[in-house]
Amino acid sequence: MGTPGPLELPAGRLHHLPNFPGWDGFELKDRLESRLDRSVIVESDANLAALAECVLGRGKTLKVDSLCMLTLGTGVGNGIILCGKIWDGAHGMAGEAGHATIYTDGPACPCGSNGCLELYASATAVVRTAQERIANGTAPGLVRSAADEPWTARSLALAADAGNADAAKIYSDAGRALGIGLAALVNTLNLPLYVIGGGMVQAWHLMEDALFEELDHRSYVYRLTAPGSKIANGHPRGSTQVLPAELGPDAGLLGACILPFLGAERSQDHTCSC
Repeated sequence: MGTPGPLELPAGRLHHLPNFPGWDGFELKDRLESRLDRSVIVESDANLAALAECVLGRGKTLKVDSLCMLTLGTGVGNGIILCGKIWDGAHGMAGEAGHATIYTDGPACPCGSNGCLELYASATAVVRTAQERIANGTAPGLVRSAADEPWTARSLALAADAGNADAAKIYSDAGRALGIGLAALVNTLNLPLYVIGGGMVQAWHLMEDALFEELDHRSYVYRLTAPGSKIANGHPRGSTQVLPAELGPDAGLLGACILPFLGAERSQDHTCSC
């Protein structure tokens, strides 16, 4: 089963879910096993999506077995796959890049910090940004009458595609925040592949220019290993790729289906030759 985190492993216990208040300390694994009378594997939903993308999506297409994935939805999830295995970290809480600080003077996040990535690059974030800019008068192109439907991430993307400059600016700003976050991940992990998934990936074309501008500026590892670079052209592992996910919204479900077949070779064995 996949669940939002932070998730304590191997206990399968939830802790301080920023987008789901009231679940702190919930014994998810124990409760499920008690109700179902069988063993249950519990994992982060973002880890499961990353696993599926590695085994069945971009990882399979590019023939790599290690990747980092960001899922842009209600929040920003993060999963890391190393040598075909989920990297859970010491306590099951690895992959919380959605709560990396992008702007130190940013708004408060439910996680307790300020200016986190998910406050700028999630579906929730783009809607909140639209509402704030309408309220302060900096997005006149987004003002609607009382009879109109409220803005959603999808309707903002459609408006941007139709030429609405204020809607396009919201998505380019989201891409810029995403590029800053990715730069830190690339500099830290130096993996061959970084995948962007979740519902917001449908607006990839609205974010990618700003994303790569920031990534190229802030990550010297990316500049050294980007497609077309000298290192990438002569290296057996190729370039550092940053791409939208191939799998759709069912990636987490597919990952949950794959996970039991990994058996004893799950991420608890972190030994790896990559």
